[in-house]
Amino acid sequence: MEFMSAREAADKWGISQRRVAVLCSENRIDKATMVGNMWIIPTTAEKPVDARSIRYMQSEGKKVKPFLKWAGGKGQLLAEIEKYYPFESRKITKYAEPFVGGGAVLFDILSKYDLEEVYISDINAELINTYRMIREDIEELMAMLTGMQNAFVPMDTEHRKAYYLAKRDRFNDLKINGNETINIEKAALMIFLNKTCFNGLFRVNKKGLFNVPMGSYKNPMICDESNLRAVSEKLQNVTIVCGDYRQSADFIDEDTFVYFDPPYRPITDTASFTAYTENLFNDEEQVELARFVDAMHRKGAKVVVSSLTNRVKYYESKF
Repeated sequence: MEFMSAREAADKWGISQRRVAVLCSENRIDKATMVGNMWIIPTTAEKPVDARSIRYMQSEGKKVKPFLKWAGGKGQLLAEIEKYYPFESRKITKYAEPFVGGGAVLFDILSKYDLEEVYISDINAELINTYRMIREDIEELMAMLTGMQNAFVPMDTEHRKAYYLAKRDRFNDLKINGNETINIEKAALMIFLNKTCFNGLFRVNKKGLFNVPMGSYKNPMICDESNLRAVSEKLQNVTIVCGDYRQSADFIDEDTFVYFDPPYRPITDTASFTAYTENLFNDEEQVELARFVDAMHRKGAKVVVSSLTNRVKYYESKF
């Protein structure tokens, strides 16, 4: 009988070498044998059916994507980040993302896995309000967005700018002086501004006012009805919290996968590029986060941390 290595089997079946080793250890590959510290597998062996799909994979295969553009979003890095998803163990049944931002990793996981509990949070109150309104009142939200899209798109540049600035002023007024009765309008304005502002930035000044100028999009998709409905459906059983990442400690346990994607470290003491909120995430905050991550690891959680230093260097750590 001829044999192949786990690496050769991984290349043959289009899966990771680590996944092959797991299948061997679970006795799911016939006649796979441990020789020394490596697995050898009959060359005639068939790739096992992925048992993870029985419990975790969504049967309808509905995909969702972020509903906002977001600086530092991880959409282009999902192929790398997903290598660290621990759900194949079957023991990990919960997911937490304490700096959810645009939610690229969140929506990738919600598209692929049916988990028992999911927790997301962020200190950006307008962002979290938008998540909640999409979950709780999607029809009224889409009606508002459709109205804005129908009004804005046919305009020439001069009239678009006037319309945009009026909506920005209204958003800032609601942000500073509003109450819960206008949360749906504030969420609609958040999405409108994100889809029409320069580079999809969310930036506020020291007074907490959104100050990004209008972008130059020819035909912006302000109301992506299909995706918004799918996002609303996926968020129905998600715990959505507006608050500091430390509040996630009560949720996180040994059954939890946690993804930490904290704000960028400011390049200089006066940097404002990264001001998602009125408070910057400085060196002291980075140290406190490291301590918190270590504490969650000691609780038994599976943790991945990503960071951007000077907006260039990306790294991950798996604990």
